Amino acid sequence: MNQHIHCSVDNCHYWEQGNRCHANEIMVTADTIGASMPDDLDAPQASTLSPTPVQSCMETCCKTFVEKGSDKIGIDGVKKI
Repeated sequence: MNQHIHCSVDNCHYWEQGNRCHANEIMVTADTIGASMPDDLDAPQASTLSPTPVQSCMETCCKTFVEKGSDKIGIDGVKKI
């Protein structure tokens, strides 16, 4: 079965036509946790983190976002597929 992560943030390095995320893995977490984590802590380390419950989707963020052309591309260990 072919599955996709959909994302409409077109200034993200991993965004592709059709609003698809082309990161090899992503990390979604609570806004408060995402804001306090360094940029190099992302999906590859997700299994080492504690769960981050929230009350609604408005309290979540995609930690894998990195702006197109940024010098931070690749520091988190996530790759574009």
